[in-house]
Amino acid sequence: MSKKIFSGVQPTGNLHLGNYLGAIKNFVTLNNEPENNCIFCVVDLHAITIKQDPKELKNNIRETVATFIASGIDPKKSIIFNQSRVAAHAEAAWILSCVARMGWLNRMTQFKEKAGKDKEKASIGLYSYPVLMAADILLYDATHVPVGDDQKQHLELCRDIAQKFNNDFGVDFFPQPEPLIYGEATRVMSLRDGTKKMSKSDASELSRVLLTDSNDVIATKLKKAKSDSDLIPDSVELLKEKAECLNLINILSATINQSQEKTLQEFAGREYSILKNKLAESLIEVLGPIREEIENLLNNKDELNKILAIGTEKAEEIANPILREVYKIVGFR
Repeated sequence: MSKKIFSGVQPTGNLHLGNYLGAIKNFVTLNNEPENNCIFCVVDLHAITIKQDPKELKNNIRETVATFIASGIDPKKSIIFNQSRVAAHAEAAWILSCVARMGWLNRMTQFKEKAGKDKEKASIGLYSYPVLMAADILLYDATHVPVGDDQKQHLELCRDIAQKFNNDFGVDFFPQPEPLIYGEATRVMSLRDGTKKMSKSDASELSRVLLTDSNDVIATKLKKAKSDSDLIPDSVELLKEKAECLNLINILSATINQSQEKTLQEFAGREYSILKNKLAESLIEVLGPIREEIENLLNNKDELNKILAIGTEKAEEIANPILREVYKIVGFR
């Protein structure tokens, strides 16, 4: 049975290992399965929920597309486009905002985390962007959405909105998209604090491996990754008590496509330095060619613009008819 798959990545620049292992690597797998119809979106509308430099944003959009392709997503098999080029996303988001309920959004934990203590100063967009995310998904009749652990709540909201729209208007129109959760590193944590998610916003450059980092920089960051003086534990139960060790084991497992249990068996009772060396070696082997291809693609912006133009046209062919039908259901036409 074919799957209609939608997912997106924010063009915040300097994509890191968490973006790759938690999302893009899985996109490549989905792209390569012939029964899948995949749409991968650079969600630039989501990016401006916090202030962006316009010139940087423009460059970051193309860098994200380059990263998709360099990682192995084939634009001839999958649709790649940036969200702002398809006006249907913003239009559908408004209609779904009138279906969604404040109580639902008030429960979204990501807003609380990103807004911090002074949520009164956060943008309305940061508060309501899960509704835009629902519009992104529902505009393509997506049946499946690859998500990290931190996005499952947003997909549940999308399902609630779809059901309420159908109930409110007495139709069976929007499907109920299902989550796809992959791999050993669905939530990659900071190299400096295993209890925090790897993030570009972290003050320490040593907290993350960027996809554009040189081989030497990758090796240095892994060498300095936080650990302790104990030997690596010999059971999953003990591993769970050591956040930094768990993170390194999970990253290596995801990088070499191996189970957490097998990786732990290989390194149990050994020093952290051995694990870090193996992880650095594996990351360099995987990320080195990706980094080189990103550089090549960024030197050919005309080709990237062409890919975006073609992807936009294909996306509009799917989204616009669905939006027109939504307009009819609501009573606009």
